Amino acid sequence: MSEWNVPSLIDHTVLRPNATRTDVLRLCREAQEHQFTVIFVPPCYVDEAAAAVGGTSIRVGIPIGFPLGGHTTKSKIAEAVEAVERGATVLDMVMNVSRLKSGDYDDVRRDIAGVVEATPNVEHKVILETCYLTREEKLTACRLVIEAGADYVKTSTGFGEAGATVEDVRLLKEAVAGRGKVKASGGIRDWKTTQAMLEAGADRIGTSASMKILEEWKAVGGA
Repeated sequence: MSEWNVPSLIDHTVLRPNATRTDVLRLCREAQEHQFTVIFVPPCYVDEAAAAVGGTSIRVGIPIGFPLGGHTTKSKIAEAVEAVERGATVLDMVMNVSRLKSGDYDDVRRDIAGVVEATPNVEHKVILETCYLTREEKLTACRLVIEAGADYVKTSTGFGEAGATVEDVRLLKEAVAGRGKVKASGGIRDWKTTQAMLEAGADRIGTSASMKILEEWKAVGGA
């Protein structure tokens, strides 16, 4: 038997540009049928998703500043506030990678804190897009995320040059040192990879391959 309750650890996601309303509603049905606890949908579908899972314990997640992160803080805050007003309770915002790499650490911290402070009582994850960062930049990013009051650091958008790696998950887990959690996302498409990320310390998994992962997990003894 698996030591993990995998559906409860997956953010069941459909964020590809050509996803349709039908795809979003299918995601909502799958979440209810298979007990995924969080779904992620494009911001334009937050109303439909919130209505579809209304009355359940499923939380609706929305990406903020997605996928590049270079939006102004004001625009990120506006996105976040609207999403929450429409029913989102989980927000995954993209860190301003450009500002981080430019050494503008106070700007990065303020950007994250602005969203966190404007949307209290919801969960905040910050996407670092680790494929573009050096080891030291990853460590600095984790520090800034924690200082800004967010709940999670997250590896990737899934739209960068590479996604999550076991090495990065281990590094981020060590860097947050119990002060935050780690979400692995980007390129996680099977149970073997999911298991490796969980073993490395990931607290959550973001993936659009949830159904395949669930099937493979059950095949090896998952509940």
